[in-house]
Amino acid sequence: MKLPFAALATTLVCLIVAPVFAQTTPAPTATVPVPATKRVTCLGTTQNLKGQDKRDQMQLCMAQARLDCLKQAIDQKVVGEARKSAIKTCVGTDGPEQE
Repeated sequence: MKLPFAALATTLVCLIVAPVFAQTTPAPTATVPVPATKRVTCLGTTQNLKGQDKRDQMQLCMAQARLDCLKQAIDQKVVGEARKSAIKTCVGTDGPEQE
């Protein structure tokens, strides 16, 4: 008889305490949008194309993205390895730069 009573008491305690813990987490006041990388943008703009047309448009879009990121790095006066890293981060590539 003690076992069912203990289980019932434990369940009741959990039911009382669980909402208290759930209420202690503050709701976020504003969400910060995560900017899509330029690579993701290029993939989106070429999704309706196929074959060589898709490859060509992707290459053009990525070249423009690299140029935009390079201009941004120059404006911010980033040089050396930091510039390479900034451009890769800006464009959203993990592979080697195609210059």
